[in-house]
Amino acid sequence: MHKNERLTIDSDLLQTFVKIADCGNLTMAAGRLGRTQSAISVQLRKLEQSLGTVLFIRTAKGMNLTPAGETLLPRATAILANLRETAKLFQEPLTGSIRVGLPDDFDDAVLERILVGFSRTHPGVQVVARSGCTSGYANAIKTQDLDVAVCSGLSDPGGEALDTEEIVWAAREGTIWSQTKSVPLALLDRPCYWRDLPIKALDSAGREHSIAFQSGSFTSLQAALRAGLAVGLLPKSCVGDGLQILSEGDGFPKLPISRRSILISDQSPKEIAGAMVNAIQNACLQ
Repeated sequence: MHKNERLTIDSDLLQTFVKIADCGNLTMAAGRLGRTQSAISVQLRKLEQSLGTVLFIRTAKGMNLTPAGETLLPRATAILANLRETAKLFQEPLTGSIRVGLPDDFDDAVLERILVGFSRTHPGVQVVARSGCTSGYANAIKTQDLDVAVCSGLSDPGGEALDTEEIVWAAREGTIWSQTKSVPLALLDRPCYWRDLPIKALDSAGREHSIAFQSGSFTSLQAALRAGLAVGLLPKSCVGDGLQILSEGDGFPKLPISRRSILISDQSPKEIAGAMVNAIQNACLQ
C-alpha cells in the first residue's frame, strides 16, 4: 500500500496545531486547550511525523510557522470547520433555555462569538446571559441560578479548564510613568482579585500609589486608562487602540496569570449545557 493511503490525521492534532499557531506560544496554547505543555508538544510531534515535515520553528519569543505550517494553517482551519458542520447534520434541534454567566474580562469579540455562534447553531434555545464579575458565579452554579458559567481566578477556579491569559499593566499610549512618584490607579470596585491585585503588587514593589478612579466595569476602566487619568490592570487581549502595556522597565512589577474554567450545574439541561460549553470553547479557540 502506498504510504499516502495509510496517512491519517487526527482532528485533535489539527486543533492543537491551529491553537499553537494562533497563540504563537506553547504555554498559552496549552492553557487555552486545557492541557499540559508536554501533552500538546507530543501532539505537535505526532502531527509533524505524520506529515513528514516541520510545522514550527521554535525561537526565544515563541513558535513561528514554517512555510509548511503556513500552507497547512488555512486548510486545517477549514477542515475543523467542515467537521463541526458535518456533525450538525445528524443532530436533533435543541429546544429549551439556558442561563449562562460570562466574565466581562473577555475580549468583546469573544463574547460576541459565543452568543452569536450559539444562537445561530441552536435557534430553538432561549439564552439568558449574564456578563460581569465572576466572583459570585460559583455560588450561582451551586444554587442553580446559573446553568453554565465561566469563572476566572489567580488559582484554579475548578471545573473544566478553559484557558489562561496574561494580566498586564495598561495606560494611555505615549504616556510615561517610570518617573511618577505616586502611581494613580484605576481600580475595579468589586470584591475580586482585579481590585486587590494592583494594590498588593505595588505595595510589594515598594511603589507609592493612590486611587484616582473606581468603576464596576471593565469598559469604564478602559475609558479612564485611554484618557490618561490613571494606570490599571487589564487582560492582555483587552489592551486595544490607544493603550500601551507597561513593563518592569517602567517600574511596574510582573503580574500573575488569570485562569478561566467552565462550571456546569448538576441540574442544568445536559445537552444544551454541552452545546454552550462547545460554543464557549470554540469561540476561545478562534
